[in-house]
Amino acid sequence: MQEHKIFVTRSFMPPYEEYIEAIRPLWNSHWLTNMGKYHTLLENKLRDYLDVPEFSLMVNGHMALELTIQAFHFPEGAEVITTPFTFISTTHAIVRNRLKPVFCDVKWSDGTIDETKIEDLITEKTVAIVPVHVYGNLCNVEKIQDIADKYGLKVIYDAAHAFGVRYLGKGVGCYGDASVFSFHATKVFHTIEGGGVAFADHKLYERLYNLKNFGIRGEEIVCEVGANAKLNEFSAIMGLCNLRHIEENIQNRKIRYEAYCRGLKEIEGIRLLVEPEEKTRNYAYLPIVVEEGSKKSRDEIYEWLKINDIYTRKYFYPLTSDQACFKNKYRTVLLETARELSRRVLVLPLYAELEMDEIDKIINLLDR
Repeated sequence: MQEHKIFVTRSFMPPYEEYIEAIRPLWNSHWLTNMGKYHTLLENKLRDYLDVPEFSLMVNGHMALELTIQAFHFPEGAEVITTPFTFISTTHAIVRNRLKPVFCDVKWSDGTIDETKIEDLITEKTVAIVPVHVYGNLCNVEKIQDIADKYGLKVIYDAAHAFGVRYLGKGVGCYGDASVFSFHATKVFHTIEGGGVAFADHKLYERLYNLKNFGIRGEEIVCEVGANAKLNEFSAIMGLCNLRHIEENIQNRKIRYEAYCRGLKEIEGIRLLVEPEEKTRNYAYLPIVVEEGSKKSRDEIYEWLKINDIYTRKYFYPLTSDQACFKNKYRTVLLETARELSRRVLVLPLYAELEMDEIDKIINLLDR
């Protein structure tokens, strides 16, 4: 008999009948893409749910970030200060826009960009800051904005992990010049594949519309060179269904997160990252930091859990700056905290349907 495997995440799915009934009209309309009825409806509902002035829906989070950076028309070769402690998409979006990523170290407490080290990295070529709300932990948005205002820089947040998070009573997408979300199947909210951008300037909506739709503005008008980043109607409907269940999903994640916390606090050498009290959480991830004093190293814990059919993730290791695709170009950059954190972080399984006895099993294995 095959052992039951516990993976680091599992896609939330709405009731089968609900989704099937919701897509039924597509067989009558045959309108499957190109900013259809459900694309528009989801875009509007997400703008309201995220409590942001403007929102542009796209095919995935990476294209949303890449096209948002492109929409600001930064000069080729300009510098963008960012974090290496993130998914590779963040760095690729900068590089694919022919810009130079300038890596800033992160904070040991929560893994977000160390705002006290940003100013030292600013040069006459710096045009923007791309921080990441890693694991849904918010960056110091006030200090980052102060720096951006002082030097005339744009701030584009990678908010892929921060769907639904609020800070000081505002949706997280209200901070900076733009905030980019991912709706990949593994996220708290998903559209199978999908993403979007929150912002305040309506002119940015028009630029993003052009970029995600080939620059087409009429049957005979292509006003600029664009890409294809439109979300299809099947995915939009999945998003509409999942949005109806988002609060239930987050609440179920919270229950499991808190169960983990009760057990993990008794285990020597393991800590959780710090989150500010002024924010609401979405319980997207459960990263632990394996510190000195732990019975096993991070890698030993990873292998030990894997042997027991529990699949965790070294998220993020290696740093994006140290990936093979950059051929050691950034290996000499001083990123002491980020590199140490990447060697010690392990993301544990967390999703709405994770059984409580499975959490007990994981905690017991961690304590051996």
